[in-house]
Amino acid sequence: MSFKLNIKILPNAKKNEIVQFENNTLKIRITAPPVDGKANETLIKFLSKEWKIAKSQINILKGLTSRQKTIEVPDCVKKTIAK
Repeated sequence: MSFKLNIKILPNAKKNEIVQFENNTLKIRITAPPVDGKANETLIKFLSKEWKIAKSQINILKGLTSRQKTIEVPDCVKKTIAK
């Protein structure tokens, strides 16, 4: 099973980090610039490491070229986000 999660990306940050979860949106700072999909690649790599899931389990459904994204992740991630 999986669920959808809204994300707001803040590119060109000093470090990769999850900032906050507010209004059903997870704010994440990413070091990569928003050029040629580098921010998306960095986002998937960061989230897979942070949540201890395979990169293939994270799918960007909407917002490939936007800071506002909707991703699909496994249900096991809900517990991590709730913390």
